[in-house]
Amino acid sequence: MIFAQNYAPEPSGNAPYVTSLAEGLQASGEFDLTVVTAHPYYPDWQIRAGYGQWKRDETLQGVRLRRRLHYVPRRPTALRRLVSELSFGVRSAFSSLGRPDVVVLVSPSMFASAVTMLRLKLLNPGTPVLVWVQDLYSLGVRETGGRAEVAKVVTAVESWLFRTAGTVTVIHERFRHTVTSLLGVEADRVRIIRNWTHISPVEGSRRAAARSKLSWGGDEIIALHTGNMGVKQGLENVVRAAELAERRGDRVRFVFIGGGNQRDRLVDMAAGLTQIEFIGSLPDDEYALALTAADVLLVNELPGVSGMAVPSKLTSYFAAGRPVVAATDAGGVTDEEVTASRAGVRVGAGDARALLDAVIEVGADAERSSQMGLEGVRYYERLLSPEAAIDAFKQALRDVRRSGRSKRRRRALRRS
Repeated sequence: MIFAQNYAPEPSGNAPYVTSLAEGLQASGEFDLTVVTAHPYYPDWQIRAGYGQWKRDETLQGVRLRRRLHYVPRRPTALRRLVSELSFGVRSAFSSLGRPDVVVLVSPSMFASAVTMLRLKLLNPGTPVLVWVQDLYSLGVRETGGRAEVAKVVTAVESWLFRTAGTVTVIHERFRHTVTSLLGVEADRVRIIRNWTHISPVEGSRRAAARSKLSWGGDEIIALHTGNMGVKQGLENVVRAAELAERRGDRVRFVFIGGGNQRDRLVDMAAGLTQIEFIGSLPDDEYALALTAADVLLVNELPGVSGMAVPSKLTSYFAAGRPVVAATDAGGVTDEEVTASRAGVRVGAGDARALLDAVIEVGADAERSSQMGLEGVRYYERLLSPEAAIDAFKQALRDVRRSGRSKRRRRALRRS
């Protein structure tokens, strides 16, 4: 049984990974999955039309879903997001569990997972639990300037959740170091399972047709940012780069695909600029085409945000075979990924001029762009394929299930 606040048809964030994992496990024939999740609301923070019932059970691609209505704030401040998570956690905790062999808790949502874990410990103490970590809240509070007392509370909750679980899976070696050194989890209970892409790579020969479909001219460099438009992305920096491009007369168009709680603010900030474009979330096939059609793929992070998350878009970027320009702090997780892949370049976070210059330099050099794209594909094929990740999860779940059965047998023997 998987508890995850986000699931298909949500197009970004954790949802594509949770969905892909659940469908892959179910299709293997070895696992019988139930997912407890919310009604689709992300990244627009609005429940989709047709959803919103107090309870809704459905089956998608063979996976049983139990959707539970929770609080979705229209303007998601930090406090409202906390209440949103807690409300999902309460709804999840009061769902009928039965006797699952293994429970998987997805973080985010960390606070919802903590509520569900508390219920398991009180009412189902023998249930084996695996926590799948996509973001680290304790680092997030520190890196986004949160108050020290808030960081202390968040760290305590996250540490308790991870230490209570039988196994913790993380998506990067840096996460493993933080989980063991800062949060106190025993190293032998932490596994690294890298994220993968939920899109199918598109042949490069289709680039011209894709650009034509999107009305992107051949005489301009397209710099594309996809995914969530939230605070930690710091995308004001990209808008400033677009403004600078217009002042200098550079033939660059900055394109945003997706949504998020900062989207309206960015649209207002970009009012009057002609070299910036906002597109809503796209279906997977159209999203893949857009990645292939771009000249440069952008990652942009708020200064100081260097270890709390690995941008999920990077895996899809590498698979698309296009070069990456990352505006991020030196030495952070994103910098490590771009450097290890050799698929792009890094500039300083918050430096709009450096970002624009890098976009022009990379986007105008066809040979260099092609080589970077090729390196990204090789990195994806070597480390980030969905088959490798799902196989690793299968083994992790087998081990957690086996450990849980052994503990139950030992308890039964002690009672007898």
